[in-house]
Amino acid sequence: MKQVGIFFGTDSGTTRLIAKKIAKNLKKRLGDDAVAKPININRVGIDDLLGCDSLILGTPTYGKGVLPGKPNRNTEESWFEFLPQLTAADLSGRTVALYGLGDQESYPEHFVDGLRDLYDVVTASGADVIGAWDAGDYEFETSRAVIDGRFVGLVLDQHLQHLKTDERIDTWLDQIVDELFAGDVTPVRANA
Repeated sequence: MKQVGIFFGTDSGTTRLIAKKIAKNLKKRLGDDAVAKPININRVGIDDLLGCDSLILGTPTYGKGVLPGKPNRNTEESWFEFLPQLTAADLSGRTVALYGLGDQESYPEHFVDGLRDLYDVVTASGADVIGAWDAGDYEFETSRAVIDGRFVGLVLDQHLQHLKTDERIDTWLDQIVDELFAGDVTPVRANA
């Protein structure tokens, strides 16, 4: 059976909480064996990611559009330090879904820019990225994470729109679950 790996970068812990929500929702749909326990990217190596059949990668954006990591005033290593391993990896044929956290009120000119950095690295490494998300329900000035009116992955704002988080996760997973497993897992559907 195929398994999806969920990896995240965080400093405050919010991206970890979202990873747990995504995992719990996926386990209800697919069963426990299909979803690995979410892991902080600073606790793994590239082989851990390559050991999964498909990936969900999450990141917050800090300050003026940067990924978490020590150079960006975080207490621990994170995506910033992991990117060289990811850049050198061959992700050809691997399906990746992305999610990002940002603050559209405090950083409207750099909203979820870090998500684009992650997107650029995984696509350059050959991954097939799924899960683009409509940018219409947000108020921000600019975001590098928008391509053709859509974010490159699910976007959540836990400061301004936290009441929409659970519904957004559920809708996004409806959109990507079949692609994550390319038909190798029969999703458990409610009211089936």
